[in-house]
Amino acid sequence: MVLKEVSFLRVLKKIITAERSPLKVDLKAAILGFIGGFIVIFSLIILTEKTEWNWIMAPFGASCVLAFGVWDAPLSQPRNIIGGHFISTFIGLACQTLFGNSAASIAVAVGLAIMCMMLTKTTHPPAGADPLVVMMSQTGWNFLFTPVLVGSLVIVIIALIINNLNDNRKYPTFWL
Repeated sequence: MVLKEVSFLRVLKKIITAERSPLKVDLKAAILGFIGGFIVIFSLIILTEKTEWNWIMAPFGASCVLAFGVWDAPLSQPRNIIGGHFISTFIGLACQTLFGNSAASIAVAVGLAIMCMMLTKTTHPPAGADPLVVMMSQTGWNFLFTPVLVGSLVIVIIALIINNLNDNRKYPTFWL
């Protein structure tokens, strides 16, 4: 019993902090974030309305936050946006095909997606939701290309343009 109390107190001490957020308010950066997110999502919605394919999925909104809000973070780079979404969606589709859509198979898919993104250096947090999207909506293999691959490319192409409009930004910080 004493061991559990000591462990709990140690964890509690780590949780309690007087530190402040290191995030800064930058109006120009926030406006670029708005412009980038708007253009990406608006473009994908218009493509969806004008064609017979779905070009958008919810995790793309979160990808826009990373691509335009923290553009210089490793998880926001083109390799991570495209590779993370592609790998995670592929794993979701494979698990759905092999194991169905049970609670266990969905959980395995998310866990595998995280592991594979980490092992391939393509970690992109929004892509962790892709297996959920795939399995809960029971999409087919075409989902891997439209919206996932094409949508990821649209995000990256627009991020390359918008982020480099600012003289203080260089995007991407790496490709490989």
